[in-house]
Amino acid sequence: MSKVFTALISLFAAGVITGCSTTPPSNPDNLCAIFQEKDSWYVAAHEVHDKYGVPINVAMAIMSKESAFVDDAKPPMRWFLFIPYGRGSSAYGYAQAQDPVWEDYVDEAGSFFSSRDDFADALDFIAWYMTRTKKVNGVPLTDAYNQYLNYHEGWGGFTQGTYKDKDWLLNLARDVQETSDRYREQLLKCNLY
Repeated sequence: MSKVFTALISLFAAGVITGCSTTPPSNPDNLCAIFQEKDSWYVAAHEVHDKYGVPINVAMAIMSKESAFVDDAKPPMRWFLFIPYGRGSSAYGYAQAQDPVWEDYVDEAGSFFSSRDDFADALDFIAWYMTRTKKVNGVPLTDAYNQYLNYHEGWGGFTQGTYKDKDWLLNLARDVQETSDRYREQLLKCNLY
């Protein structure tokens, strides 16, 4: 009897642990496949589009680049020889939002119970950031390349051109643009619901 009870407890614990974390989509290169697999994401993406007017393909391309759809993504640990000394930033979650800008979002949007490891909250944050980018730096919501540069460097950094000598970042922004374009084409052909 105790072996059966122990097995049931172990199975329950494994289910709880697995239930707390969301696995990334199995085909992150195809927006239709993502939404077919994660139907709650489809609903959240349309809610964000309706609320902010952001193109779903651009917001999803930014999230894809930032976290690869990993809910608890963090920057890698930095090491000195074999001693860890912290992460490169406070970025966390689907949106890789850093603490200060996340706090600004929570204060401005009134999203006090939002969580960076919740897909809908993180996508709402990205859309909020995109609309602020349009307002502050005049970048159209459809311009995934420059939206991503703002997202990565911040509004002031973008204005100062801090990205100009960062070839690696310009390549990332091009990747975001290409992903956004591909997602847009896929979304036009999706047969969802």
